[in-house]
Amino acid sequence: MLKRLALGAALVLAAGGCATGPQSDAAKMMAAADKVPDTPGTGPYPAIMEIDPDLPGYVVYRPADLTPFSSEKLGVFVWGNGACAADATSARQQLAEIASHGFLAIAPGTWQSGPNAKVARTAVRPKDSTDSPTSATDLAYALDWAMAENGRSGSRYVGLIDPDAIALAGYSCGGIQALRLADDPRVDTMIVQNSGIFSEPSPFMEMNMSKDQLRVLHSPVLYLLGGPSDIAYGNGTDDFARIENVPAMLVNIPTGHGGTYNQPNGGKGAAIVVDWLLWQLRGDSAAKAAFACPQGKWCRDSDVTIERKNGL
Repeated sequence: MLKRLALGAALVLAAGGCATGPQSDAAKMMAAADKVPDTPGTGPYPAIMEIDPDLPGYVVYRPADLTPFSSEKLGVFVWGNGACAADATSARQQLAEIASHGFLAIAPGTWQSGPNAKVARTAVRPKDSTDSPTSATDLAYALDWAMAENGRSGSRYVGLIDPDAIALAGYSCGGIQALRLADDPRVDTMIVQNSGIFSEPSPFMEMNMSKDQLRVLHSPVLYLLGGPSDIAYGNGTDDFARIENVPAMLVNIPTGHGGTYNQPNGGKGAAIVVDWLLWQLRGDSAAKAAFACPQGKWCRDSDVTIERKNGL
């Protein structure tokens, strides 16, 4: 029980929940993170963040210039927010970085974080509530919308999206949301960050899911955890041990539960995710080599540990 309560509290803080009384360390961290500028990412397609009038209740991250994708095509990256919060910009640095490598990234909620925030940051959930502001259904809707826009006459994305380059991902509670959609046949890879299914019932409805869900995975999956100090470490490593039917990789970096989301361009965590996406969805040989031990870039990084299984 104490572990579950600690995780719930950490999820609130990770997503920028408001504290009462003196400003908490978490609130100070979020205030500092808000000062980090929105960036276009480091990829070949400088990215923008926007609220698309055709997709209210979400924030979209995409290459500013869509012209190259009449031939190269956009991948799709649908994201579940930490704490299942309705702040679609809580991982803005990572999502912009991913978009800059040729992806349409979508997160549910409003623009609450960063120096260009459009609305005030809201509390993650009412006190004592077990509900979540967003759900896996919101992620499914984002994917449905992207696929529909690819075929809709008059859409800016018509004919620009590759339906065979689809990723679902999420942080903490958002990672559970992504796993809820693991049986969607459109999904080509899953990324679970600082997350894992509880071995016992969770007090939060959106995170209350059986480990049996892992059996419906049908595409390669990456677990990116923050090492033993990550409160999701036990759940995530247990998930990885149970996965038998798809190629799987477990990467740990010593960040704890907070990851590198608030670092410029999403830090090392985002760089690892980008390499995984380029390898799995684009067949990029350099990205694949980054994970090839012992000479690969990530294998030679003293902060990174890698495990793989099922033929990966």
